[in-house]
Amino acid sequence: QVSKWKQKEIDHREKQLINPFSEWEGASHRAKLDKNDPDYGKPVPGSLTEIRGKQAANQIFAEIRELCHAIDALGEKGEDDRMRITFGKLFSAYEKVSNKVVGMLMRARKRECVSFEGEMLYQGRDEGVLITL
Repeated sequence: QVSKWKQKEIDHREKQLINPFSEWEGASHRAKLDKNDPDYGKPVPGSLTEIRGKQAANQIFAEIRELCHAIDALGEKGEDDRMRITFGKLFSAYEKVSNKVVGMLMRARKRECVSFEGEMLYQGRDEGVLITL
């Protein structure tokens, strides 16, 4: 059990040494990541931050998939055989499923799952905007 506490002490010291706000002598002595480093801005592999990030990404992917299924089920086929739905119709139907319709549409567009005109969609103003799957 002493070795367990010793390991905790070592881990704590390592974390304090890379903490730029630490008042420990020698803090931040480790080399900082270069912005050109491929690991820059990424969590430490195997850390809780990395695990939570992957879980969040999986959750968002599942919600985008669910939104696409809703568009497929509620929409109508266009001349190019792609499913289309107006924002107003989708918002009315999908808000019962999720209150994050607009955010999910933005993420789905970023991943090239859907397309629509404009930067942002607003209830009331953009009811007639076509969303294409």
